[in-house]
Amino acid sequence: MAPASPSSVKRRCRRCLYWIPVLFISIIVCWSYYAYVIQLCIVSMENIGEKVLCLLAYHFFVLLFVWSYWKTIFTSPMNPTKEFHLSYADKELLEREPRGESQQEVLRRLAKDLPVYTRTMSGAIRYCDRCQLVKPDRCHHCSVCDKCILKMDHHCPWVNNCVGFSNYKFFLLFLAYSLLYCLFIVATDLQYFIKFWTNGLPDTQAKFHIMFLFFAAAMFSVSLSSLFGYHCWLVCKNRSTLEAFRAPVFRHGTDKNGFSLGFSKNLRQIFGDEKKFWLLPVFTSQGDGCSFPTCLVNQDPEQVSTPTGANLTAKSIENHPFPSKPLRESQSHLLNDSQSWTESNGNSEKGTLGMSNPGLTIENET
Repeated sequence: MAPASPSSVKRRCRRCLYWIPVLFISIIVCWSYYAYVIQLCIVSMENIGEKVLCLLAYHFFVLLFVWSYWKTIFTSPMNPTKEFHLSYADKELLEREPRGESQQEVLRRLAKDLPVYTRTMSGAIRYCDRCQLVKPDRCHHCSVCDKCILKMDHHCPWVNNCVGFSNYKFFLLFLAYSLLYCLFIVATDLQYFIKFWTNGLPDTQAKFHIMFLFFAAAMFSVSLSSLFGYHCWLVCKNRSTLEAFRAPVFRHGTDKNGFSLGFSKNLRQIFGDEKKFWLLPVFTSQGDGCSFPTCLVNQDPEQVSTPTGANLTAKSIENHPFPSKPLRESQSHLLNDSQSWTESNGNSEKGTLGMSNPGLTIENET
C-alpha cells in the first residue's frame, strides 16, 4: 500500500480542523443540557409543578434545535445536474478554441436549451472552469467544498457545510430554534440567577452552572437574533447572502429584485405549500434548484419614487428581454399571477436572445 502523499495528508488535517466549530457548539449544548436539567431543574427548583413544566418545555425546544442542526450539517449540498456539465467532446472543443468569440459561441450553443437567464458582470455565460459546467442561475462555486452549489447562500463554518438549496430551510429553522432555546433558558433561569447573584441562595456547585448558563444564553441570544432577522429579510426579498452583496445580472442588466415574486411566493419557495411542514426540519422547498421563476421587473419598492420614476419603470418593462427558454414544470406554477410575469415580451424576442450582444466574454465566477 503506497504511503499517503503530503497533499492528501494536508487535506485530511484541514477537514478535521473544519469540524472544530461544530465540536465547540456540540460541547456547549451538552454542557447546557447538564446545567439546565440537573443543576437548575433537579437540584435548584423546589416546586414540583415548575420543575416538570420546565423539563417538558426544555426537551421540546432542545429536540427541535438538535434536529434542525443535525439536518443542516449532514444534508449534502445539491450540485448541478448532468445537463449542465459539458460532454467530453464539448470540453475538447472548448479547450481547442482560443479565448474570445469562438469560446463564446460554444458556450452560447450549450446554454441555448438550458434554463439559464443570469450572466456575469460582463454579460458572459456563467461557466465554471473547475467543475467544467455551465452554472445554473443562483449557483456558485464554493472554494471550501471545491464544487458548485445550487442556490448557494454561504459556507457556514458553524455547521461545516455549504448552506444552499438543499438545506437552507433547515438552516433557517436551526437559527429560529436555537434562538428560542436560548431565550427560554434566559427566561426560566433569570430568577435563580438573581438569587445566586444577590446571595439569596447558598453557594453550591449549581451556582457556577446557573450563572454561567444565563450569561452564555443571553450572549448567544443577541448574536442569533441579529442573524435570524437578517435571513428573514433575505427570505422576504427572495435573495441569498451572496445576492445581497452582489445583485444577480440578467440579460437586461443588474436587478436585485429579479427573483422576487412577492412575500407569499417568496416564502413558499423556501417552505413549500404545505403549512403543516413549515416548522419541521423536513425538505419542502419548491423546485429543483436549477431553475427559478423570475420577476424581471426593474423596480425596487425600497427606493423612493420620483416624478419620472413611473415613466422610467414603464419603459424598462417594455424593453425587458424576458427569458426565451421555458422554466421547469416544477417552477412554472409559481407564475400564475399576471403581475409577476409577462409572456408576450418573451415570445416576441425569442429568436434574438443570447445573440444580441456580440461583445460577450467568458468570465469565471467563484
